[in-house]
Amino acid sequence: MVDTKELEEVSRKIRRDIMVMLAEAGSGHSGGSLSATEIMVSLFWNVLRHDPENPDWEERDWFVLSKGHACPVLYAVLAARGFFPRKELWTLRKLDTILQGHPHRLKTPGVEFSAGSLGQGLSLASGVAMGLKRQGNPGNVYVLMGDGEQNEGAIWEAGMTAAQYDLDNLCGICDRNYLMIDGNTEEVMGLDPLADKWRAFGWQVFEIDGHDLRQMTYAYERFQLEKKRPTMIIANTIKGKGVSFMENQADWHGAPPKKGEQVQQALGDLGFTAPWEDFKKHDFDWVG
Repeated sequence: MVDTKELEEVSRKIRRDIMVMLAEAGSGHSGGSLSATEIMVSLFWNVLRHDPENPDWEERDWFVLSKGHACPVLYAVLAARGFFPRKELWTLRKLDTILQGHPHRLKTPGVEFSAGSLGQGLSLASGVAMGLKRQGNPGNVYVLMGDGEQNEGAIWEAGMTAAQYDLDNLCGICDRNYLMIDGNTEEVMGLDPLADKWRAFGWQVFEIDGHDLRQMTYAYERFQLEKKRPTMIIANTIKGKGVSFMENQADWHGAPPKKGEQVQQALGDLGFTAPWEDFKKHDFDWVG
């Protein structure tokens, strides 16, 4: 188990790599990648059973990124965990890259499912969870969704299915930052009381601070103890977390920082002072 202080530093480096790769690409999604950082770091460092040397290990846990546009945070995490060299991050969205603008399972080591069409991830995860239970496989399935995609009917169909079949090996995480590409979720299509809705569908529900690594790890641990029903973690987050001019701004849903002064300001907010291009030249020690 990696301690919280170390994971806070990992999260800072993950945000750094997200900003640099997006600036280099000149396109991509900043806001929802930054908001999901602690969700991903606590999962991939302290919870998820995986083996970068053997990504298809039969008894691994599975991760599904339903909000596929937030793939920069997934790519940064996979590189840090050793699924592919960190230098690949600077090829994001370029011709023939292994890092497409949305996850592609045939191109990127560590990606279990291709994504892009919102609302599909929970159905995929439910199917895998059901299959693992039928096989007697001990693997758990984790699926990260955006709060905007809670508008999709398929999410709730999968929610009913998971509860009906007692998929206690399925953990959903909702990145609840209250912003989507069209604006505030409650103005586009009100979701609250979101936790009560998931409880009504038969799920165990935790509402937590999605930037608090202790709370995230605790919620994952409580999921692993549940033996009767699926779990939903509603992680309250800040869109664009860590970068002052991006925080709580819907305009940064699908926009990258510009090369030069803008990305340098973003890195400064995260506590990095070296020229942004320098971070493409070096590898860094990662925890665990």
